[in-house]
Amino acid sequence: MTTNTMAPIDASTSGVAENVRLDFAKSAPKVFRALIGFDAAAREGLDPALVELIQVRASHLNHCAYCLHMHTNDARKAGESEDRLHMVAVWREAPHFFSARERAALALTEAVTLVAADGVPDDVYAEAATHFDDRELAQVLALTFAINTWNRVALSTAKRAGTDQR
Repeated sequence: MTTNTMAPIDASTSGVAENVRLDFAKSAPKVFRALIGFDAAAREGLDPALVELIQVRASHLNHCAYCLHMHTNDARKAGESEDRLHMVAVWREAPHFFSARERAALALTEAVTLVAADGVPDDVYAEAATHFDDRELAQVLALTFAINTWNRVALSTAKRAGTDQR
C-alpha cells in the first residue's frame, strides 16, 4: 500500500496553478438559476435573522467555509450580533442566546443536515411544529434543503471562502 506523504502545494507562493474546478453557474446555468429560485422561494415569509442562523448552522455541519463566510457576513449586515454568531455552533450549550423558536429551527436544521445518521427524530420534528405553522415549517425545511444543496455545490466545486462576488 502506498501512502501519499506529499504536502499540499500552496499555489499562492509556489507559482503552480491552482486546481481549478468548473464554474457551476456557467456550466449549468439553468440548474443554477433553478437553485437560486428555490432558495428565494424557501426564504419567503421567514425572519431574515432566522434564515441566516439556519444557513450558518448547516454550513458549520457541512464544513463549508465558503457558505459559512458568506452567511455570517450576511447575518452581520442584517444586524446579527457577533455573540450570537459565535454561539451558533454550540447553541445547545448557550440556549439563552436563542429563542425557543430559533432553537427548534436549529435542531431541525441539524437533523435534516445529518439525516443519514439518525433520520429526523419525531421529537425534533414535533418541537419545531410547536413553534412554526405548517407553511413556516415547510419554509424552514425548504431553506435547510437549499443551504445543504448550496454547501454541496460549493464543496464539490472547491469554492474558496472570501471569494463571494454578490
